Parts: sequence; C-alpha cells; structure tokens
Amino acid sequence: MSWWVRSVREMPWRANELGSTVDFDYDVDRFEEFGINLTVLEPGQPMTMYHQERYQEGFLLLRGEALLIVDGEEVPMGQWDYFHCPPDVPHAIVGAGEGTCLVLAVGSRVGPDVILYPRDETALKHSAGVDQDTPSPKVAYAKFTRPTPPAEFREEFLTG
Repeated sequence: MSWWVRSVREMPWRANELGSTVDFDYDVDRFEEFGINLTVLEPGQPMTMYHQERYQEGFLLLRGEALLIVDGEEVPMGQWDYFHCPPDVPHAIVGAGEGTCLVLAVGSRVGPDVILYPRDETALKHSAGVDQDTPSPKVAYAKFTRPTPPAEFREEFLTG
C-alpha cells in the first residue's frame, strides 16, 4: 500500500447502537500494525462491550464527556482526556453528559487477536457488559445490529 491523505468526511462511516464510527482503513487494505478509528457516541451509548485485549490501546476524548469503565470502576472523562490502556485491562467507554462525544481510538494489530469479555456489574449497569465471560465477539455483540456501512456522514460528528 502506498501513502495517502483523506478527510474523514469522505471516508465510509458505519452506525448501529454502538455509535457512528469511521475506521481509517475500512475500505482500503487493512493496516497491518494498528487500528485507528473515530467514534461519535450519544449520552448513555456504549462504544464497545466491556473487554480486555492482549495488546495496549489508547483513547483520546476529542469532544464532550464520556464514562470510562476500567477494572470495574467508573472514571469520568472530559475533552482532551487520554486513557492509556495496558494489555489485559478490562474496559469500555460510554457516552456521557449533555451532547455527543467524539473518541479517537488506536490499538495494536501485531500478534494473535486474543480477547475476553468478562462479566462486570458496573459494565452491565451501563449496557456495556456481558451476562457471562466469553472470548467470542459474536456472543458479546449478539444483542446489537450489525453496523451499517456506509452511514451518512453528518457535520455534527466533527463539530457538534
């Protein structure tokens, strides 16, 4: 793959009950070393199910407020807060506050994809948890519809 520059306004977004997301490599060859995306969340909307991965991840809240659920604890996040997530730390982010929030997420793709969705009461309270531990994304996300590609880009995704 050669280098390129594109506006996220022109990239294909997808949407479901877990927000509106643009994966930077959705319609090109998958990036081999890392995944990167932007997600817009409404208040109370989980970004993912509570999970832990074998590799580190990072989350920067670009706009709005969110609730980080990490190791079973609730941690409020505001604009420009960064969450460094080491390997094997269970976590999920849920939209909070009055309006939408915008989250930049980056994660490693080097090595085997090992993930666990552990049961957690705090995550369940925020609709981001599973009823029983599972290593299966299919089981963890069974209650959600598949994201619709492409969702229509709306300017408030970036300026709201």
